Amino acid sequence: MKLVVLTSRFPYPLEKGDKLRIYNQIKQLSKTHDIILIATNFSKVNNEHLDELKKYCKTIHVFKIGLVHQLINLGRAFISKLPFQVELFYRSSVKNKIHQLIADTKPDAIYCHLIRMAEYVKEIKEIPKTLDYMDIFSVGMKRRAERSRFIVKQAALIEYKRLEKYEHDIFECFNHKVIISEQDKELIPHPDKNKIHVIENGVDSNIFYPIDKPKKYDLLFTGNMSYPPNIESAIYVVAEILPQVHRINPKVNLLIAGINPTAAVRMLKSDKVHVIDNLKNIRDAVAMSRINLAPMLTSIGLQNKILQAMAMKVPNICSSLANNAVKAVNGETILEANTPEDYAKKIMELLNNPQRAEEIAEKAYLFVLERFNWEVQNEKLEKIIFSLA
Repeated sequence: MKLVVLTSRFPYPLEKGDKLRIYNQIKQLSKTHDIILIATNFSKVNNEHLDELKKYCKTIHVFKIGLVHQLINLGRAFISKLPFQVELFYRSSVKNKIHQLIADTKPDAIYCHLIRMAEYVKEIKEIPKTLDYMDIFSVGMKRRAERSRFIVKQAALIEYKRLEKYEHDIFECFNHKVIISEQDKELIPHPDKNKIHVIENGVDSNIFYPIDKPKKYDLLFTGNMSYPPNIESAIYVVAEILPQVHRINPKVNLLIAGINPTAAVRMLKSDKVHVIDNLKNIRDAVAMSRINLAPMLTSIGLQNKILQAMAMKVPNICSSLANNAVKAVNGETILEANTPEDYAKKIMELLNNPQRAEEIAEKAYLFVLERFNWEVQNEKLEKIIFSLA
C-alpha cells in the first residue's frame, strides 16, 4: 500500500528526538509499504542525508522554509492565532503543492508526524489520516512558563493557551491519533483522549549496545543542547547538583555532550565540567561514562537518552518526571531523584558501590530490550494507520 508521511523536519541525521522517532517508523513501515515522504525543512538537505532516506522511501519531496519565510510566519502568528509551533512550519503555497502530490499519488493513508504538519492535510476527508501528537507541546510550554520570568513567561503563556486549544481542535480532523506515552495521553485536552493509541519509542540495539571502554567521565548529560528543557537541565546539573556532589567528593567530573550547545551551555565548562559537541556518535559519550543523568524539569514525552544508556548498560539517575514515561522500577532498573541533595546521594551510592551500579545497569538492559522495541511498536502503528484503509 502507499503511505504519505508528512514531517516538519527532514528525518536525518538523528540528532533530535522527533527525527529519531519518525526515521525508525519510516524504516519499519517501508518493509511492506511504499513511502511517499513529504518534509519541510529550514535548510537545503544535503545529498548524503537524502541518500539515507532513499533506502526506505519510494519518493521524497522536501519544501524549504527559509529564514525570510520563518520570520513572515512568526509575524503572521500574531494575527492568525495559530500556535507559533504550527505557524512557523506553514506556507500556503507548500500546502497547495502537497495537496497536488496527494491527488497525483493517490495514497491509501496519510501519516502526519506532529501537530506542526496538521494544517497541511486537516481538510482532506477521503483518505484515512493518522496524527502522531508524539509529545504534548502545550504542557511543556506551560511548565516552561512556570519556570520563566518576565517577557519569556508571558510569551510562553500565550503559546501554551494556543497549543492547548489547537491540540483539542485538531483531534477531530484525523481518523486515528497516536502518542508516545500514557502520561502524555492523559494530558491531551480532549474528552475522547481514551481513543488515542500509545506508540512508544524503541532503542536500536544495533547502535546502542554495551561497549567496553575506559570510563573517562563520572557523570553524563546528553541531548540537543539548543533545546530549552535540555539547557535548563544542564544548568541545573552544574549549578545545583554538582556542588552537592563536590561537598562529598570534589574529584567527580561531568560530561555534557550534544549538538548545538548554546552560549549558556558552553559557559558551564570548567576543570570538572567538559562540554563537547563534536562526537560522531553519542554512544561514545555514553560508553565513556559511569552514570547517565536525566534531571528533566519541564520536558515531556519519552527521554531517548535514558533508553540509550540502558541499552549500553550505563545506570540512570533521573527525575520522577523523566521516569513517568519510561516506567522503570525505581531502585531496581533506575534511580529517581528530585532534589540536588537526593541526586548527590544517589550519585555517590553508585560511584562508591560499583556492584550496585552494575546490578541496576544489568536489570535496565534486560528491561529496555524487552519493553522498548522499534519493531514491535511499529507493527502496532502499521495496524492503526491502515485499519480504515
